[in-house]
Amino acid sequence: MSDPKILLYYVFAPVADPEAVRLWQHELCASLGLRGRIIVSRHGINGTLGGEIDACKQYLRRTRGYAPFAGLEAKWSDGSGYAETEPQLLRGADRSVPWRRSADFPRLSVKVRDELVAFGIPEETEVSGEGVVGGGAPLSPEAVHALVAERGDDVVFFDGRNAWEAEIGRFTGAVVPETSTTHDFVAQLESGAYDELKQRPVVTYCTGGIRCEILSAAMRKRGFAEVYQLDGGIVTYGEAYGNDGLWEGSLAVFDGRESIDFAPGAAVLGRCRACGAGSKRLADCPEPGCRARYAVCDAHASSACGAHPAAA
Repeated sequence: MSDPKILLYYVFAPVADPEAVRLWQHELCASLGLRGRIIVSRHGINGTLGGEIDACKQYLRRTRGYAPFAGLEAKWSDGSGYAETEPQLLRGADRSVPWRRSADFPRLSVKVRDELVAFGIPEETEVSGEGVVGGGAPLSPEAVHALVAERGDDVVFFDGRNAWEAEIGRFTGAVVPETSTTHDFVAQLESGAYDELKQRPVVTYCTGGIRCEILSAAMRKRGFAEVYQLDGGIVTYGEAYGNDGLWEGSLAVFDGRESIDFAPGAAVLGRCRACGAGSKRLADCPEPGCRARYAVCDAHASSACGAHPAAA
């Protein structure tokens, strides 16, 4: 039986016709039974897909055949299983593709956007055949440790994710901006709230690395003198060090798994919004129109955020 897998990947490269790439990617994924989310822009491609391992391999081989995406490197993780699907009948015959569908994604979505990540600075972001122009120097997990060994407490870890993601896992002592969406970062950087960090070594990090490609460039443009980015993101770091490095807790992911641990016995950092119990579970506020997301325990999975106490 073929194992269910999840791919996380991105490539920054100039794309002349994003709509044509969108159509091709949708057809390719549908033919392989892959589900998940893909964003295409003139800056490149960003995707998270799940399906059978052989289907994922075929997807990567064919996507790398498009010259701008030839350098695509994917991070692999285990999927949770396959979804039950109904036959797709046409004139009495089942026309379903011969691949099982991932249970970690409800559907396939392929869209064109102005930005691969919505920082709100599409015209500022510059991309060449080498990737994002002006970004922070990439550091491998081992190089991050070497920097900390050399510079000690002067090194700042700067979380490039939404603040709710950091509730259940983050680097030790990290700066976590009060952001509910990626769009909030630029305003925070320009507010002066982090000016004291501008002359210190700053290591930006995010899930797979894509957000920090752009964030680190935006920070450098706004006067941060020594900016690095964790190459491959938290995923690559966690694979290298598990629970034995500078990362603490669980990693929030954007699929049906909700969060993952890199090794058994990961610290539980999250605290239930309702009762304060330790938890790595994340949930959306049930109040209509509210976009808050936060840690909850199993007993309070449907609790509303603090802005709606009457609904708690």
